[in-house]
Amino acid sequence: MPAITMYTTAVCPYCIRAKQLLKQRGVDAIDEIRVDLDPAQRAEMMARTGRRTVPQIFIGETHVGGCDDLVALDQSGGLAPLLAA
Repeated sequence: MPAITMYTTAVCPYCIRAKQLLKQRGVDAIDEIRVDLDPAQRAEMMARTGRRTVPQIFIGETHVGGCDDLVALDQSGGLAPLLAA
């Protein structure tokens, strides 16, 4: 399973939902980068993704997007192959 990286904040309900979905799909470890604790990390996230909202989710080197993007990917059947790679 590829590494999962997620830019998050402490109280973001979308971050919590995305983590729950990934855990339901068998993800054991998520590398969380808390942008609320380190403003430099938010700047890095924005440079890397072009987006300023959290969560921003990477599966391996693939930028999935936010929670809604992750849910849509799962519903379309695209999440399982990414996690299996």
